Amino acid sequence: MDELIVVERRSHGSAVAVVTINRPGALNSLTRPMMVALAGAFRRLDADDAVAAVVLAGRGRAFCSGVDLTAAEDVFKGDVKDPAADPVAAMAACRKPIVGAVAGFAVTAGFEIALACDLLVAGRDAKFVDTHAKFGIFPSWGLSQKLSRIIGPNRAREVSLTGMPITAEMAEKWGLVNHVVDSSEVLNKAIEIAEAITRNNRDMVLRYKSVINDGFKLDLAHALDLEKERAHSYYDGMTKEQFGKMQEFIRSRRSKPASKL
Repeated sequence: MDELIVVERRSHGSAVAVVTINRPGALNSLTRPMMVALAGAFRRLDADDAVAAVVLAGRGRAFCSGVDLTAAEDVFKGDVKDPAADPVAAMAACRKPIVGAVAGFAVTAGFEIALACDLLVAGRDAKFVDTHAKFGIFPSWGLSQKLSRIIGPNRAREVSLTGMPITAEMAEKWGLVNHVVDSSEVLNKAIEIAEAITRNNRDMVLRYKSVINDGFKLDLAHALDLEKERAHSYYDGMTKEQFGKMQEFIRSRRSKPASKL
Protein backbone atom coordinates (compact mmCIF):
# COMPACT_ATOMS: atom_id res chain seq x y z
CA MET A 1 0.00 0.00 0.00
CA ASP A 2 3.03 2.29 0.04
CA GLU A 3 2.14 3.67 -3.40
CA LEU A 4 -1.38 4.57 -2.24
CA ILE A 5 -0.14 6.50 0.79
CA VAL A 6 2.95 8.44 -0.27
CA VAL A 7 5.24 10.07 2.30
CA GLU A 8 7.79 12.52 0.92
CA ARG A 9 10.36 14.70 2.60
CA ARG A 10 10.84 18.21 1.30
CA SER A 11 14.14 19.41 -0.13
CA HIS A 12 17.35 19.18 1.88
CA GLY A 13 17.22 21.27 5.02
CA SER A 14 13.41 21.28 5.29
CA ALA A 15 11.68 19.77 8.31
CA VAL A 16 8.35 19.39 6.48
CA ALA A 17 6.98 16.03 5.39
CA VAL A 18 4.15 15.69 2.85
CA VAL A 19 1.70 12.79 3.08
CA THR A 20 -0.41 12.20 -0.03
CA ILE A 21 -3.45 9.97 -0.37
CA ASN A 22 -2.73 8.58 -3.82
CA ARG A 23 -5.76 6.80 -5.26
CA PRO A 24 -7.05 9.48 -7.65
CA GLY A 25 -8.94 7.05 -9.88
CA ALA A 26 -11.23 6.26 -6.93
CA LEU A 27 -11.31 9.86 -5.65
CA ASN A 28 -8.90 8.80 -2.90
CA SER A 29 -11.46 6.56 -1.19
CA LEU A 30 -9.87 4.55 1.59
CA THR A 31 -9.49 0.79 1.75
CA ARG A 32 -8.56 -0.89 5.01
CA PRO A 33 -4.89 -1.30 4.00
CA MET A 34 -4.79 2.42 3.12
CA MET A 35 -6.25 3.32 6.50
CA VAL A 36 -3.59 1.22 8.23
CA ALA A 37 -0.86 2.77 6.06
CA LEU A 38 -2.09 6.32 6.71
CA ALA A 39 -2.26 5.76 10.46
CA GLY A 40 1.20 4.20 10.40
CA ALA A 41 2.62 7.13 8.43
CA PHE A 42 1.52 9.61 11.10
CA ARG A 43 2.89 7.45 13.90
CA ARG A 44 6.28 7.28 12.16
CA LEU A 45 6.37 11.01 11.42
CA ASP A 46 5.49 11.78 15.02
CA ALA A 47 8.50 9.74 16.14
CA ASP A 48 10.85 11.27 13.53
CA ASP A 49 12.89 14.04 15.15
CA ALA A 50 13.82 15.41 11.72
CA VAL A 51 10.16 16.26 11.00
CA ALA A 52 8.65 19.38 12.59
CA ALA A 53 5.41 19.74 10.59
CA VAL A 54 3.32 17.60 8.26
CA VAL A 55 1.21 18.47 5.21
CA LEU A 56 -1.62 16.11 4.25
CA ALA A 57 -2.98 16.22 0.70
CA GLY A 58 -4.91 14.13 -1.81
CA ARG A 59 -3.89 13.55 -5.41
CA GLY A 60 -6.30 14.40 -8.21
CA ARG A 61 -9.86 15.74 -8.02
CA ALA A 62 -10.50 14.91 -4.37
CA PHE A 63 -8.82 15.27 -1.02
CA CYS A 64 -10.54 12.09 0.17
CA SER A 65 -14.00 10.81 -0.74
CA GLY A 66 -14.29 8.65 2.38
CA VAL A 67 -14.14 4.93 3.01
CA ASP A 68 -14.41 2.60 0.01
CA LEU A 69 -17.92 1.27 0.59
CA THR A 70 -17.28 -1.92 -1.37
CA ALA A 71 -15.70 -3.21 1.86
CA ALA A 72 -18.10 -1.43 4.22
CA GLU A 73 -18.96 -4.43 6.43
CA ASP A 74 -15.33 -5.37 7.07
CA VAL A 75 -14.36 -1.77 7.77
CA PHE A 76 -17.24 -0.67 9.97
CA LYS A 77 -17.78 -3.89 11.97
CA GLY A 78 -14.16 -4.54 12.81
CA ASP A 79 -11.95 -1.58 12.03
CA VAL A 80 -13.94 1.01 13.96
CA LYS A 81 -12.47 -0.61 17.10
CA ASP A 82 -9.00 -1.20 15.64
CA PRO A 83 -6.52 1.61 16.45
CA ALA A 84 -4.16 0.34 13.75
CA ALA A 85 -6.79 1.22 11.13
CA ASP A 86 -7.75 4.61 12.58
CA PRO A 87 -5.81 7.43 10.91
CA VAL A 88 -7.78 10.10 12.80
CA ALA A 89 -6.64 8.66 16.15
CA ALA A 90 -3.05 8.62 14.86
CA MET A 91 -3.38 12.24 13.73
CA ALA A 92 -4.82 13.23 17.12
CA ALA A 93 -1.84 11.59 18.82
CA CYS A 94 0.67 13.25 16.48
CA ARG A 95 2.52 16.01 18.33
CA LYS A 96 3.62 17.70 15.10
CA PRO A 97 1.29 20.32 13.54
CA ILE A 98 -0.66 18.95 10.57
CA VAL A 99 -1.67 21.27 7.73
CA GLY A 100 -4.41 19.89 5.50
CA ALA A 101 -4.34 20.79 1.80
CA VAL A 102 -7.92 20.26 0.61
CA ALA A 103 -8.43 20.46 -3.14
CA GLY A 104 -11.71 19.02 -4.41
CA PHE A 105 -13.97 16.87 -2.29
CA ALA A 106 -13.58 15.96 1.39
CA VAL A 107 -16.47 13.58 1.95
CA THR A 108 -17.61 11.83 5.17
CA ALA A 109 -14.48 10.00 6.43
CA GLY A 110 -12.47 12.39 4.27
CA PHE A 111 -14.23 15.27 6.02
CA GLU A 112 -13.29 13.69 9.36
CA ILE A 113 -9.66 13.41 8.28
CA ALA A 114 -9.72 17.09 7.31
CA LEU A 115 -11.11 17.96 10.75
CA ALA A 116 -8.22 16.06 12.33
CA CYS A 117 -5.77 18.56 10.80
CA ASP A 118 -4.61 21.51 12.89
CA LEU A 119 -4.91 24.02 10.04
CA LEU A 120 -6.68 23.80 6.69
CA VAL A 121 -5.99 25.33 3.29
CA ALA A 122 -8.80 24.86 0.77
CA GLY A 123 -8.97 25.32 -2.97
CA ARG A 124 -11.78 27.42 -4.40
CA ASP A 125 -13.33 24.21 -5.74
CA ALA A 126 -13.24 22.45 -2.35
CA LYS A 127 -16.42 20.97 -0.91
CA PHE A 128 -16.85 19.41 2.52
CA VAL A 129 -19.74 16.92 2.56
CA ASP A 130 -21.17 14.72 5.33
CA THR A 131 -23.05 11.74 3.85
CA HIS A 132 -23.34 9.64 7.01
CA ALA A 133 -27.11 10.17 7.21
CA LYS A 134 -27.55 9.60 3.46
CA PHE A 135 -25.93 6.16 3.45
CA GLY A 136 -26.84 5.00 6.95
CA ILE A 137 -23.28 5.17 8.31
CA PHE A 138 -22.74 6.09 11.94
CA PRO A 139 -19.84 8.57 12.39
CA SER A 140 -16.90 7.22 14.39
CA TRP A 141 -13.99 9.54 13.57
CA GLY A 142 -15.35 12.65 15.27
CA LEU A 143 -17.52 14.46 12.72
CA SER A 144 -20.65 14.50 14.89
CA GLN A 145 -18.78 16.28 17.69
CA LYS A 146 -16.04 18.37 16.08
CA LEU A 147 -18.02 20.14 13.36
CA SER A 148 -20.53 21.70 15.76
CA ARG A 149 -17.69 23.02 17.91
CA ILE A 150 -16.18 24.78 14.89
CA ILE A 151 -19.13 26.12 12.93
CA GLY A 152 -21.86 26.01 15.61
CA PRO A 153 -24.54 23.38 16.29
CA ASN A 154 -27.26 24.84 14.06
CA ARG A 155 -25.05 24.92 10.98
CA ALA A 156 -23.58 21.51 11.81
CA ARG A 157 -27.06 19.97 12.12
CA GLU A 158 -28.03 21.32 8.69
CA VAL A 159 -24.82 20.07 7.10
CA SER A 160 -25.02 16.59 8.63
CA LEU A 161 -28.78 15.96 8.58
CA THR A 162 -29.40 17.25 5.04
CA GLY A 163 -26.08 16.39 3.40
CA MET A 164 -25.63 20.01 2.33
CA PRO A 165 -22.11 20.65 0.95
CA ILE A 166 -19.95 23.31 2.56
CA THR A 167 -18.25 25.25 -0.20
CA ALA A 168 -14.81 26.78 0.22
CA GLU A 169 -16.37 30.24 0.53
CA MET A 170 -18.72 29.03 3.29
CA ALA A 171 -15.90 27.15 5.01
CA GLU A 172 -13.78 30.29 5.20
CA LYS A 173 -16.70 32.43 6.40
CA TRP A 174 -17.61 29.89 9.11
CA GLY A 175 -14.04 29.47 10.35
CA LEU A 176 -13.64 25.89 9.14
CA VAL A 177 -10.59 26.67 6.98
CA ASN A 178 -7.71 29.08 7.46
CA HIS A 179 -7.14 30.04 3.81
CA VAL A 180 -8.87 29.69 0.45
CA VAL A 181 -6.62 29.86 -2.60
CA ASP A 182 -6.70 28.85 -6.26
CA SER A 183 -6.87 25.08 -6.51
CA SER A 184 -3.47 24.89 -8.18
CA GLU A 185 -1.89 26.67 -5.20
CA VAL A 186 -3.39 24.63 -2.34
CA LEU A 187 -0.38 22.39 -1.77
CA ASN A 188 2.11 25.24 -2.12
CA LYS A 189 0.20 27.36 0.41
CA ALA A 190 -0.02 24.47 2.86
CA ILE A 191 3.72 23.83 2.55
CA GLU A 192 4.41 27.56 2.99
CA ILE A 193 2.49 27.54 6.28
CA ALA A 194 4.21 24.35 7.43
CA GLU A 195 7.63 25.82 6.64
CA ALA A 196 6.75 28.94 8.66
CA ILE A 197 5.91 26.70 11.62
CA THR A 198 9.27 24.91 11.38
CA ARG A 199 11.17 28.20 11.69
CA ASN A 200 9.94 28.60 15.27
CA ASN A 201 11.15 26.95 18.46
CA ARG A 202 10.27 23.31 17.84
CA ASP A 203 9.80 22.33 21.46
CA MET A 204 7.47 25.28 22.06
CA VAL A 205 5.48 24.51 18.89
CA LEU A 206 4.77 21.01 20.22
CA ARG A 207 3.86 22.34 23.66
CA TYR A 208 1.69 25.11 22.21
CA LYS A 209 -0.24 22.77 19.95
CA SER A 210 -0.81 20.45 22.90
CA VAL A 211 -2.08 23.13 25.29
CA ILE A 212 -4.43 24.58 22.63
CA ASN A 213 -5.88 21.18 21.75
CA ASP A 214 -6.10 19.93 25.32
CA GLY A 215 -7.54 23.21 26.60
CA PHE A 216 -10.21 23.23 23.90
CA LYS A 217 -11.72 20.11 25.49
CA LEU A 218 -12.27 21.99 28.77
CA ASP A 219 -14.35 24.92 29.92
CA LEU A 220 -12.49 28.24 29.96
CA ALA A 221 -11.73 28.28 33.70
CA HIS A 222 -10.14 24.82 33.64
CA ALA A 223 -8.36 25.57 30.36
CA LEU A 224 -6.76 28.67 31.91
CA ASP A 225 -5.69 26.56 34.88
CA LEU A 226 -4.16 24.06 32.47
CA GLU A 227 -2.17 26.79 30.71
CA LYS A 228 -0.93 28.18 34.03
CA GLU A 229 0.05 24.73 35.28
CA ARG A 230 2.03 23.89 32.15
CA ALA A 231 3.66 27.34 32.10
CA HIS A 232 4.86 26.90 35.68
CA SER A 233 6.19 23.44 34.88
CA TYR A 234 7.97 24.73 31.78
CA TYR A 235 9.67 27.70 33.45
CA ASP A 236 10.52 25.78 36.62
CA GLY A 237 12.40 23.32 34.47
CA MET A 238 14.48 25.95 32.66
CA THR A 239 18.07 26.66 33.67
CA LYS A 240 19.84 30.04 33.69
CA GLU A 241 21.68 28.91 30.57
CA GLN A 242 18.39 28.26 28.78
CA PHE A 243 17.05 31.68 29.78
CA GLY A 244 20.29 33.18 28.45
CA LYS A 245 19.88 31.37 25.12
CA MET A 246 16.30 32.62 24.91
CA GLN A 247 17.44 36.22 25.35
CA GLU A 248 20.26 35.72 22.85
CA PHE A 249 17.82 34.32 20.30
CA ILE A 250 15.44 37.26 20.78
CA ARG A 251 18.29 39.71 20.22
CA SER A 252 19.37 37.88 17.05
CA ARG A 253 15.82 37.93 15.64
CA ARG A 254 15.65 41.72 15.86
CA SER A 255 18.25 41.99 13.12
CA LYS A 256 16.40 39.66 10.72
CA PRO A 257 13.61 40.67 8.32
CA ALA A 258 10.10 39.69 9.44
CA SER A 259 8.51 36.59 7.91
CA LYS A 260 5.92 37.33 5.23
CA LEU A 261 3.53 35.21 7.26
